[in-house]
Amino acid sequence: MIRHIVFFSAKDPADLPEIEAGLRRLETIAAADRLEVRRNLGQDDLGNTVDLVVYGEFADAAALAAYKADPLYAEAIAIVRPLRELRVAADVETDAVTEGP
Repeated sequence: MIRHIVFFSAKDPADLPEIEAGLRRLETIAAADRLEVRRNLGQDDLGNTVDLVVYGEFADAAALAAYKADPLYAEAIAIVRPLRELRVAADVETDAVTEGP
């Protein structure tokens, strides 16, 4: 399994609803076994701010590639990229299997 985790911050906090709506399009892409978009609950002790987190689980690299090739992925990028300040992504492979929602 591959876990895909992406952190976003907004250039302008007023744009958070639009960024979140754009990212939520990703939740409908069938290639993901699980995909969630959530607001960050707070700031870390160093003052670093992450506004939104995308968390996804994919069966394998082919499923992750299919997710990124989906037209909805391109639509989400077109909406979010101009409004975001920060985007940090990580993909990690794990043997763990999570239970349903």
